[in-house]
Amino acid sequence: MTAAHDKAIAFTALHTPLTPLPLANAWDVASARIVEAAGASAVATTSAGVAWSLGAPDGDALARDRALDLIARVAAAVSVPVTADIEGGFAADAAGVGETVAGVLAAGAVGINIEDGTRAPAEQAERLAAARAAADAAGVPLYINARVDTYLFGLGESATRLDETLARASAYLAAGATGVFVPGVTDPAVIAELARGIDAPLNVLVGPGAPSVAELGALGVARVSLGSWVAEAAYAVARRAAEELLAGGTYGSLGDALPYGELNALLKG
Repeated sequence: MTAAHDKAIAFTALHTPLTPLPLANAWDVASARIVEAAGASAVATTSAGVAWSLGAPDGDALARDRALDLIARVAAAVSVPVTADIEGGFAADAAGVGETVAGVLAAGAVGINIEDGTRAPAEQAERLAAARAAADAAGVPLYINARVDTYLFGLGESATRLDETLARASAYLAAGATGVFVPGVTDPAVIAELARGIDAPLNVLVGPGAPSVAELGALGVARVSLGSWVAEAAYAVARRAAEELLAGGTYGSLGDALPYGELNALLKG
């Protein structure tokens, strides 16, 4: 057994609706260290935050090598398991996804998010199968979180969206996914239906106005992600501070800043 194998097993065990895994997604080493220091049992990256921090838009625009370099930096900086959001796989085809996953494992992550977007479900299943094959070849039980974007992007007719989501989830699990991520849903009734209909850990995306982690756990959710919300909030502070300084010459928006010494200490050693 390798350290990566054991860490992947430990990460998978964190997914339970009894106590859902809460993930405050990070986008660089400093944010990852902050999340870990807050007591997180795992660190997840946000593809949007990572892309923005590296000067690219979200949505498969970031080059694979730059994403893998960031994953490696984060994984080396924390002691808890790391799961990486790899968008659509940073590849044009299933074989390329397998190459990406091999790189993710070499970088030290033991989980991935991979999204279907507007891709045909059959094609996405092939990409997931390639991801699983790459993980098997490396001897690591990688946690593959298959993102289903039916609700996030409003795909198909609303009357059949739940059935379509469940059908995709079933196909993705058969292809090798470990869990299913359905962003874009905060309605408790729909979440409960998803949890009942998906025979694997369910992950949902949360933010202001969403049910609490405890409430989601009671509905059957096993993983709760903030996604890009933390990065968006951080950049909102940057904008407020800049606008306040330039327009009024004051600095009140910086009153809740993390102390320099505390932040600097997290990056030492």
